[in-house]
Amino acid sequence: MIQKPGKKNKINPLLMKVIVVSVVLHVIGAVIAGSITFINYIKNDTKFEEPPPEQVEEPPPEVKVDIMPEQPKQQFEQKLTMPSTSNISIDKLDFSLPDMDQSFTVSAAVGGSGGSMLGTVGSIGMGLSTVDIFGLKSKAERFLVIIDANRRMVADDKGGLNSYQIIKNEVANVVKKFSPGTLFNVILFDRNKVLYFKSKLVAASTEVYNELVDWIAPINADPMTIGLEGNQQAVPIDLRILPKEPVHQVLPNIQWDGNQVGLVTQLALEQNADAIFILTGYHRGFEELRRPMNKTEAKEWEREKNSPSYQNKLKKHVEEIPEMTKQIKEKLAEINEERASRGQPPRILKDPSNIYKSAAELGLEWKNKHPGDAPSFVIEPKEIEDYFEKVIGACYQYQEPSVNVILFLAGDEEFSDEWKKQLRKYVRFFNGDERIVRGADEISDAASN
Repeated sequence: MIQKPGKKNKINPLLMKVIVVSVVLHVIGAVIAGSITFINYIKNDTKFEEPPPEQVEEPPPEVKVDIMPEQPKQQFEQKLTMPSTSNISIDKLDFSLPDMDQSFTVSAAVGGSGGSMLGTVGSIGMGLSTVDIFGLKSKAERFLVIIDANRRMVADDKGGLNSYQIIKNEVANVVKKFSPGTLFNVILFDRNKVLYFKSKLVAASTEVYNELVDWIAPINADPMTIGLEGNQQAVPIDLRILPKEPVHQVLPNIQWDGNQVGLVTQLALEQNADAIFILTGYHRGFEELRRPMNKTEAKEWEREKNSPSYQNKLKKHVEEIPEMTKQIKEKLAEINEERASRGQPPRILKDPSNIYKSAAELGLEWKNKHPGDAPSFVIEPKEIEDYFEKVIGACYQYQEPSVNVILFLAGDEEFSDEWKKQLRKYVRFFNGDERIVRGADEISDAASN
């Protein structure tokens, strides 16, 4: 059909309705299909899990952490004062905790003039005491006082029994002033015998002070019972540390005074006190220790003493012993008679069992001197110092103690510059101090009262 010019074609209305209906149906179908797909996706892939029941967490087990102090050379600065048990004043506490390890220890004791902190296990400074013994001062928690009870301490030129009573009073007064909680002990020694106040360090108290006064009162109070002679409670010194060391093995040979100084020194260190005071009538620091002869040396000495020359001299000397014994007895009786007229107690010889020392003390001379004892052989001071370094390491886990010496001499008793040097070196080695007190007057004046 030919379209006439000037006239537009019209869309069939029926066709239009069909198209519209078709489009609507397709849209609805697409929506439904999409909805089904979405629902299936959510149903298959999305899972909502019920939250787990709430659990109550238990606290972690208690963990004990030990703190181990640093190495011995680490010094702690700590000043604690304790004016009374009801009012504890801490002026300054300055220390750094070391790495955690095996044990918890805080040290707070200061010993000697060196002022070093001491490593007492479990110590927190609650028992600090400041003491003054014959002018030597120290601050610590654990004190040991070792007193020479030998006859040399009650010699006439040192004030005799009266001066020894002053020494006993001084020690008792120091103990009386200890702070509650301070630990201490007192040991008496006489050659190789010792008498312990207590078997170990004990806490200071009024009751313990009274015990000490009663315990020490009989010592050197009677001229007929001097020192620890015949004392049933006195026991031989028994050292426990480093028994296989050569120095340890020669210390018991106390026929030489230097050996006894070493013996008493180790005895003191084995008590594990912070501050140690040794009150004695003989001390020259680290002297040469003398050892017994070995087999070769003993054989040579046997040949020497059996020689005709030696035996002839020895025979003449032995024949003179009864005469010298008589002279000593007569001289002593003469002196004591004069002393009795002045109201003084009898003179006490330093070692009445030794005829040679007694003769020398009374100024008596032999006509025929002894030809000589067996030679002795020495261990040098450097080896002795090395040994005591080991003893300190074995007895003290952390810090070293202080060892202080108060030496009682007669007014005119010889004490050379070399001996003074040795004594000073000894106390410095142990972070301590020393004092020499001469004669009865100085003993009385030096007491702290």
